[in-house]
Amino acid sequence: MFDGIGMFELVLIAVMGLVVLGPERLPVAVRSISRWITTIKRMANSVKDELEQELKIEQLQSDLKKAESKGLESLDPDLQQSIQELRDAAQSVNRPYKVEEADSSTSSAPSEAAKPKASDKPSE
Repeated sequence: MFDGIGMFELVLIAVMGLVVLGPERLPVAVRSISRWITTIKRMANSVKDELEQELKIEQLQSDLKKAESKGLESLDPDLQQSIQELRDAAQSVNRPYKVEEADSSTSSAPSEAAKPKASDKPSE
C-alpha cells in the first residue's frame, strides 16, 4: 500500500502543482517545502541523537551499579580511578551551576580573585 512514491506519482504531483500554483509560484513553493522537509529531518536526527546519548548514559549507569554490586575492591586500581572520575563527572552534570556564595557572604565587595588584573589584559 505505502511502497513509496514512483515516477508516475511524481509527474502527477508536478503537473497538479503547475496547474494549481502556476509557473511563477511553483518554484517558490518547491523551495519552501524542501526547506521544511530539511528542517524536519534535522530536528528528527537531533532528537534521535539525544535519545541515543541518553540510552548510552543509562547503560553506563546500569553497568556502574552492577560493578558496585559485585564489589569494587576486586577491580584494578586504574579501573577504580576511571569509575570515580565517571561518578564525579555525572555529579557535576546533574547538579545545577551555582556561583560560589562563600566569597559574597564574607564581604559585599567583589573578591580580589574576581577583579581583573593588569596582567590579565590581552596584549595587542
